[in-house]
Amino acid sequence: MVLLHVAHRLFGHRPEGFSALHVNHQLQSDAATFEILCRQVCEQLAVPLEVVTVQVDTGQGSLEARARQARYRVFRERLAPGEVLLMAHHGDDQSETRLFRFLRGSGVRGLAGMPTERPLGRGRLVRPWLAIPRRCLRDQAQRAGWTWVEDPTNRDERFDRNFLRHSVLPVLRQRWPELDRRLQATAQACGESAELADLLAQTHFRQIHSGDARICLSGLRSLVPAARRNLLQWWLGPNLDRTLGDGEILELMDASADACPEIRGGGFALRRFRDHIYRIAEAGQPIAEDQPLSPGRVVRDGVFQVCLHQAGEAGPAPDLRLSHRSGGEVLRPTPGGVTRPLKKWLQEQGVPPWERDRLPLVFRGERELVAVGDLWCAADLTAPDGTSWLEIRRD
Repeated sequence: MVLLHVAHRLFGHRPEGFSALHVNHQLQSDAATFEILCRQVCEQLAVPLEVVTVQVDTGQGSLEARARQARYRVFRERLAPGEVLLMAHHGDDQSETRLFRFLRGSGVRGLAGMPTERPLGRGRLVRPWLAIPRRCLRDQAQRAGWTWVEDPTNRDERFDRNFLRHSVLPVLRQRWPELDRRLQATAQACGESAELADLLAQTHFRQIHSGDARICLSGLRSLVPAARRNLLQWWLGPNLDRTLGDGEILELMDASADACPEIRGGGFALRRFRDHIYRIAEAGQPIAEDQPLSPGRVVRDGVFQVCLHQAGEAGPAPDLRLSHRSGGEVLRPTPGGVTRPLKKWLQEQGVPPWERDRLPLVFRGERELVAVGDLWCAADLTAPDGTSWLEIRRD
């Protein structure tokens, strides 16, 4: 709430606009209360508000991690190119994060703590409060008379972070009053080490990559174990909160050709197919339902965007339908050539197994396949003036 009020005063008058986003996880009885307060305050400030309700899997494993993945997925989808998302993590959050990552065995990247800013989706995430203690923000809210609510789950010490916040850090600060300053100094040193490690990882990536999302297995084998681990840690991104083990890296590289080795972390998974290691997003949005394509309307389909254009003065757009693999599809790769089974063609193109069923397929009429993801499009979908009727773009 402090961030909302301050940001409103700083940016509310700007012509490029300023808005708020609230994610309702539906995980506790007070979720509706949180949403109502957000609506009330944004209405008072005349700040446009978007509320997004998400479904979080409540099965086994870390509920906190799954909730975080759900809301960051929303953030990535909502951020337009050049936009900035402000978040209110403060100095106490930073100290908790560093200590928590130390206890989990994180490497220097993790011990550096949360970055002040980083890329997120098509925009950037910025945390302006990281150097400010929580008590200062609370004092400001009280002096200004701003309303807020406390999340009751923040008192539940069954959660590791809450245990650190309420039972560990107060004792440490009492014994060592300069604890936060010392943690900051350690984090700065770790950050510098991580920066150098990232530069080395980028150099190795340029040497062995084969496109943005894959690296050559032979190139990875040529690196010493520490360099392999450093490269893969960097490639999995800043959200990775653990150190990869040599055993899981060797399993990824040395498993039999028909195995499906995988390393998960940081919102991504590393998988091997043939002679390459691929980095893929762990979870994407559901595949779009089968539907006719309308000129000018963009259909979001997992990591793809599908759009049927009104191509120049060529007349009405063709009657096309978006669908996905169900088995038995065929395509004609060259005009006038023979038809080929789609399954066989995808194998020949080297498309990894996990991507094949998620590729958007575009049909003309009932059975004529005219486009396969961003891999192939029938030649006759190009209008006489050279513009294409159909655009399928991968994020």
